[in-house]
Amino acid sequence: MTKPDFTLRRIFEAVFGRRTMAYIMYLRPLEWPIMTAHFILGTLLAAGAELHWGSTALGWFIFVILMNGGTLAINSVFDKDEGDIGYLKSPPEMPKYLLHLSTAMLAAAFLLSYLLPFAFAWATAACVLMSVLYSVPPARLKSRAGWDLVINMLGYGLLTPLAGWGLTGQPLTSWFWKICIGFAFLFGSLYPATQIYQVEEDTARGDRTLVISLGITRSLTAALLLQLAAHAMFIWAAIERNASVFWIILSLTAWSAVITRWLTQWRDLTQNQHEKRMYRLLVCWAVTDIVLLWILWL
Repeated sequence: MTKPDFTLRRIFEAVFGRRTMAYIMYLRPLEWPIMTAHFILGTLLAAGAELHWGSTALGWFIFVILMNGGTLAINSVFDKDEGDIGYLKSPPEMPKYLLHLSTAMLAAAFLLSYLLPFAFAWATAACVLMSVLYSVPPARLKSRAGWDLVINMLGYGLLTPLAGWGLTGQPLTSWFWKICIGFAFLFGSLYPATQIYQVEEDTARGDRTLVISLGITRSLTAALLLQLAAHAMFIWAAIERNASVFWIILSLTAWSAVITRWLTQWRDLTQNQHEKRMYRLLVCWAVTDIVLLWILWL
């Protein structure tokens, strides 16, 4: 089967070389803007415009590029996917030293994080540990239904904005903890969407992911309930901050609409259409970030 022609990819391959570009692609840079927004949300809610840009840039590089990029790369090493994966369509042949690169990146993230405030350092260290437990045998928690969900809720959902707040050195507040817990629930809602279009490959590999264990109907039902819990936490935080909850209701409506429609139509969707539904939820995630920033900071 002929792989699609990606013009932008070919341009970067001409600049960096095909082998170097293969390493870069397995870091999945298309996810970096999403991680950046979620990370910087915590920083802005902590310090507003009074940021120390040097430490913010260093924290971003450690957490988004080294830690998250290394996490996705080491996951690919042990998954050995052949089809599309999250944020990377038609992946190239896996580079020979991808395991070495991803291990070095995770180690560097762990060590460099201690140049910044302790809250950032322990959040980063926890994410590095979970990255290894999630992807690397014999633990490989991503292959154990339930554990895969918990790891992602804690890492992407809760600890990412917490690390962003932590690098400012500001003490954590109760309303911000509610925001972080809400994002843990919200990533729990998003997580099944990242697996539905990969069910065939995960089954062939012998992984018992959440979606394979629950089935698509129950997974999407769980996603619907988890995003309701997330928005309940956001509303609680907004009330504590005397902020308007109107825009949170709009975010709730967007998530509910996408998941409900997916739940009613999934039997008629192709693998590619399932993948597109995942990206629609990522748009909803961006909307939620903007809403919370708008009502709690601006």
